[in-house]
Amino acid sequence: MITVNNRDKLDWQAGMTVSDVLKRMKYDYSLISVYIDEKYIPEEEYNSRAVPDKSSIQVIHLAHGG
Repeated sequence: MITVNNRDKLDWQAGMTVSDVLKRMKYDYSLISVYIDEKYIPEEEYNSRAVPDKSSIQVIHLAHGG
C-alpha cells in the first residue's frame, strides 16, 4: 500500500513506477513536482523510477497566475 498526498491509498504492485501512480490518480498536470518519501524525483525518471511498497508520495501541482 502506498499513500499519495497524505490522504489517498493505492495498492502497491511490483514494478510500479511514478508514471503508473500519476496515471492511476489521473494527474495529468503539465507542471508538477513529485517526491517519494521526501526525495525529489526528476521528471525524466517518472517512467523508470520504481515506487517502493509503503511509500509516501507527494504530488505538488505548480500553479502560476497574475
